[in-house]
Amino acid sequence: MPKTLFEKIWESHTVAPGQDGMPAVLGIDLHLIHEVTSPQAFAELRARGLKVRRPTQTLATMDHSTPTLPPNGDGALPFVDAMAARQLEQLEVNCREFGIPLHGMDSPHRGIVHVIGPELGVTQPGMTIVCGDSHTSTHGAFGALAFGIGTSEVAHVLATQCLLQHRPRTFEVRFEGRLQPGVTAKDVILALIAEIGVGGGTGHVLEYTGPAIRALDMEARMTICNMSIEAGARAGMVAPDDTTFAYLAGRPCAPQGADWDAAVAVWRALPTDAGARYDRSVSIDVSALEPMITYGTNPGMGLPITGRVPDPDTTPDVSQRAALAKALAYMDLRPGQPMLGQPVNVVFVGSCTNSRLSDLRLAAQAIRGRRVAEGVRMLVVPGSQQIKRQAEAEGLHRVFIEAGAEWRESGCSMCLAMNGDQVRPGEYAVSTSNRNFEGRQGPGARTFLASPLTAAASAIAGMVADPRAIMEAAG
Repeated sequence: MPKTLFEKIWESHTVAPGQDGMPAVLGIDLHLIHEVTSPQAFAELRARGLKVRRPTQTLATMDHSTPTLPPNGDGALPFVDAMAARQLEQLEVNCREFGIPLHGMDSPHRGIVHVIGPELGVTQPGMTIVCGDSHTSTHGAFGALAFGIGTSEVAHVLATQCLLQHRPRTFEVRFEGRLQPGVTAKDVILALIAEIGVGGGTGHVLEYTGPAIRALDMEARMTICNMSIEAGARAGMVAPDDTTFAYLAGRPCAPQGADWDAAVAVWRALPTDAGARYDRSVSIDVSALEPMITYGTNPGMGLPITGRVPDPDTTPDVSQRAALAKALAYMDLRPGQPMLGQPVNVVFVGSCTNSRLSDLRLAAQAIRGRRVAEGVRMLVVPGSQQIKRQAEAEGLHRVFIEAGAEWRESGCSMCLAMNGDQVRPGEYAVSTSNRNFEGRQGPGARTFLASPLTAAASAIAGMVADPRAIMEAAG
């Protein structure tokens, strides 16, 4: 019987099938951990006298609470508070005690967990991958089944290298057509979430297919899979192909020599078979897609950048009408107001969604030879120390600094504002991150989600701006 990519991975990793409404036992190939969601899990292991079952299939890094400013004059790291420092110290203790590889603050490979996994080549097609972080779906870009788990589940995987899971349904999202200049992968995923809603993928694993997906490089595919969770999906996936293999070839943890050839042969059998059926399907033509931007307080409240803020009174659903009215009150936006020209105070380029080298190149392309508008703060945060070195080798950091932006060390930074990088109350931010919830980037912060191109264009203009205008001006 023809099978989907998801079905092949699920069935090959099922240790015990779920019966009579009970979850299946799923084997886990790779467990990623960081300092925020792991301390309680390790405490549970100690309390129960348990060991980590597969330390070599576990990888740790520091990213959420890490300061992105350089060390102080005395060499001390400028942590936002004592709790952040303790989280990092505790992760070091836990990894040392349980024998888990750790990329700590002094590691040249440290960075956001969903950036360094692919970067090191530990993320590979056909794997099951989990992490105590909702945006683990990023790794699905490689043809892996990857999803976030809770703290108690982190402990369970540490102890057993397995997880109890109910089998999700399948949902094909097919992207037809060709992206136009100024339109990026971030715009594609924001357009999808605006169409199906933040609950549109609930209970499903999304598989992204079609010529528009095949035309994307791996970093763009990661951006799309990263935000699958924002549509309510359990995971997002793209079938592996030659683009995938070219990205992985030669990376430190990827197979080498004859093992590489054998692995690729297995990976080539993973894509969905002709004739396989999905539980749901939707098709979107990206040819007419414009740059997207959000206006509300969830990623589904998005619209083309030339659009206007919707009117809650025209929304037929009572609960959606109330949610929209509440969001506009928080954002202090008026129905019918154009998004173009909306003043902004802060621009953030970074996060596990858009902090890779290609993202920084896009932002630098828009801002090169220009200046950040007076009164606007622009923060550029690479996703890993390796990306930081690569960007500096290309001179991208000089482009940002000369434009008046701040160039930082790697980390999650302003995506979740738990590390000192925040938007002040009442300020507006154009952010390349994945969430625009109330207070996500700081108490009272108001966030517009957009692509690196749109973020950079807005930094220059001091207001929400269409990146296509800058690209046309640059010729």
